[in-house]
Amino acid sequence: TLKKTNIDPTRRYLYLQVLGGKAFLEHLQEPEPLPGQVCSTFTLCLHYRNQRFRSKPVPCACEPDFHDGFLLEVHRESLGDGTRMADSTTMLSISDPIHMVLIKTDIFGETTLVASYFLEWRSVLGSENGVTSLTVELMGVGTESKVSVGILNIKLEMYPPLNQTLSQEVVNTQLALERQKTAEKERLFLVYAKQWWREYLQIRPSHNSRLVKIFAQDENGINRPVCSYVKPLRAGRLLDTPRQAARFVNVLGYERAPVIGGGGKQEQWCTLLAFLCRSKGDCEDHANLLCSLLLGYGLEAFVCVGTKAKGVPHAWVMTCGTDGTITFWESLTGHRYIHKPTNPDEPPVAEQPKPLYPYRTIGCVFNHQMFLGNCQPSDAVETCVFDLNDESKWKPMSEEAIKSVCAPGATTSLPPFPPLCASTIDASVTSNDIEMQLRLLVSEHRKDLGLTTVWEDQLSYLLSPALASYEFERTTSISAGNEEFQDAIRRAVPDGHTFKGFPIHFVYRNARRAFATCLRSPFCEEIICCRGDQVRLAVRVRVFTYPESACAVWIMFACKYRSVL
Repeated sequence: TLKKTNIDPTRRYLYLQVLGGKAFLEHLQEPEPLPGQVCSTFTLCLHYRNQRFRSKPVPCACEPDFHDGFLLEVHRESLGDGTRMADSTTMLSISDPIHMVLIKTDIFGETTLVASYFLEWRSVLGSENGVTSLTVELMGVGTESKVSVGILNIKLEMYPPLNQTLSQEVVNTQLALERQKTAEKERLFLVYAKQWWREYLQIRPSHNSRLVKIFAQDENGINRPVCSYVKPLRAGRLLDTPRQAARFVNVLGYERAPVIGGGGKQEQWCTLLAFLCRSKGDCEDHANLLCSLLLGYGLEAFVCVGTKAKGVPHAWVMTCGTDGTITFWESLTGHRYIHKPTNPDEPPVAEQPKPLYPYRTIGCVFNHQMFLGNCQPSDAVETCVFDLNDESKWKPMSEEAIKSVCAPGATTSLPPFPPLCASTIDASVTSNDIEMQLRLLVSEHRKDLGLTTVWEDQLSYLLSPALASYEFERTTSISAGNEEFQDAIRRAVPDGHTFKGFPIHFVYRNARRAFATCLRSPFCEEIICCRGDQVRLAVRVRVFTYPESACAVWIMFACKYRSVL
């Protein structure tokens, strides 16, 4: 159904239509889906100046049937101009591109990033009547960033129509000028970065092996300064506390960048839109997002680049308190660790506990304004002193140099940060669906073992408070409400009966996959396959939703039976 929308006559809009795709050759052999049959789909996600849109999912095909229109508001941001209509000259200076991300969702709900494209829309300002049609060739991501994945037909139209359009020559000159300015800024930064690196190596030749990462490749294989991947990000009313933000980042899926063949880790730091739309990414994506959210909450946060045990490269987040407290935030688990440096010159104390955090070495720290290389004699995290103002311990990069390529609007090649979107998942409905599917799976599994299954609804309901308190504890590190849960269970289990319960936590909503994982745990398997007298089974599912499509899924299986000695 087409949605009607009201147009504010005092604002300028850009109406972007996607009118089908072609040459998606990987789907050449794709059979036509039967009516009602579940098939793989393509979804197009757009971001433009703080507005986000999502197309209807269409079946994957060589010529996917995209037919969607998006109304983008092209407004002026300066105060006092709100009622003045932006003319074509004013709009020509708005250099924000439209970021388009194409996601493929398979029949199991797994997502893959197919393409990420920055659309330069301003050609419409020089076209007749302010209407133009484009064909956009989408390139692959990561190792396939030079390979075409398909073509989209796009139509752009200005609303209300432009009184006067610019000549195509004026538009082209402006775009060429911007590209030239950007290229020059990036060239100067590269010259500076090389000089900084030479100086850093002259401090100690061993610095050559430290993980000092100044540039990182995005999904399109473009090298960007790492500071451009972080920016203060406010979550509006979607997240209330820094710890809740850490929990949100932790429930976004973890997936290493795909590699074809062996040969170590493929590097791919994603732009924020690609990470959010795919709802999963590598440790660097998680660390960049968490750092951005913590900066939004007014904390002094940095992304740390270093190694974990066995020398595995890793990224995590650090905050510096006003009292000098250094806290590490592991973005993949939501855990927080206080860092207390040990003095390497003192003889080791036998009782000294090993640090709780999993980090071994640290090469550099950065945020949107600062980049610091670790120049202490050892790069071991446990002996590291995080006095970032001490240039004998941390070699800083010029903040001016970073600003020239990473400040908002500094260059046209910087992808702007999209706002977070509220969850579209109905927690109660989803919890119920997964629970029903699990009951079926358990009953079938027990039937195969020659066992009957009797469910006890009241016992299932009593498991709810436990699941809620587990999630509360994950978010706040505070445990609460356990006494009531234990009391209720003691009342529900008669004398001479045994109760067993097993909670488990997932970040995906696929019941079959969750059940298969549960069966691999001996404790859980013991409950599901319980034999005995008067066996009653219970299962409770509670889905906690977070922004985007992230969610934490808690499942608890339980049984009670008469103990026969």
